[in-house]
Amino acid sequence: MYLTSLPDHSSPDFDEDLHFGRFKIHNVVFNTLSSYSFCNDHVGCLSFKTILKGEEWYGVNNRRLAIRPGQFLMLNDEQNYSCKIDTHDKVRGLSVFFQKDFAARVFDDTLKTETELLDNPFYNNNKQPEFFQTLNDTAPELQLQLLTLISQLENNGYDDGAEEQLFFLLRYLISTLKSDTKKIAEVQAIKPSSKIEIYRRLCIAKDFLHSTFTEKPDLKLLSSMACLSVPQLIRQFKSVFKVTPHQYLIRIKLKQAVDLLKNTDQPIHEITWGSGFGNESAFCRAFKSAYGLQPLMFRKMHR
Repeated sequence: MYLTSLPDHSSPDFDEDLHFGRFKIHNVVFNTLSSYSFCNDHVGCLSFKTILKGEEWYGVNNRRLAIRPGQFLMLNDEQNYSCKIDTHDKVRGLSVFFQKDFAARVFDDTLKTETELLDNPFYNNNKQPEFFQTLNDTAPELQLQLLTLISQLENNGYDDGAEEQLFFLLRYLISTLKSDTKKIAEVQAIKPSSKIEIYRRLCIAKDFLHSTFTEKPDLKLLSSMACLSVPQLIRQFKSVFKVTPHQYLIRIKLKQAVDLLKNTDQPIHEITWGSGFGNESAFCRAFKSAYGLQPLMFRKMHR
């Protein structure tokens, strides 16, 4: 099923059972352009969320995440969450809800051996691996898959071609589980359960940096959000993500600056504040250190 508008949950005509009942029998793709939209509480199926323009805030496990272009979030089956677009500017969002049986079949095909599939070609136990609720980067391969899916849906609607694209999309997304497994192995702990829990808390810290980078989050606040001591946070963050929290924050700010330099005509002082830097001199020094060019020269070369 392909939808190009979000439902108005506040409308007296909104039929909640009918709307959410669709997700039990169909894969549902939302490709929407909207503003001031919200859903205060929803229990969804396995789903993929990304933003192509603007930002959308999600409430997951008592924390708030901002999804912006270049990022995606996976939500598990039966996951409680809220979502909100709180701006007059139009936000382009893409969400894919995977029907439970469809997802289980893809997981079986991806995670089982060919011999297991031959022995039980139609066996489906409906078990799904759990994704971490953390922001992930949209790699070029994934970006291409999303563009192909949107093109397929816009030109032909939801048909077998779209179903095939969702199959390959979900197979790709499973690779994020393997990436998480590698990162968990880098956590400095002995017990597997401790490794997983520390990684989960590090993801909370990482996502908080992404969501609040313009607000100058400090180590004390980050430590409190992740429920890790400051020394433990710095040590484990460096072990897993290969940079310290402060270095990671600078990367986020510089990436935002690059996007603004490439895609807008904003003057440098506006980009400085929009990227979360305290002053223009500090921004220019950090930018030149990372890219070898002053911001204006970088803009000129990439236009």
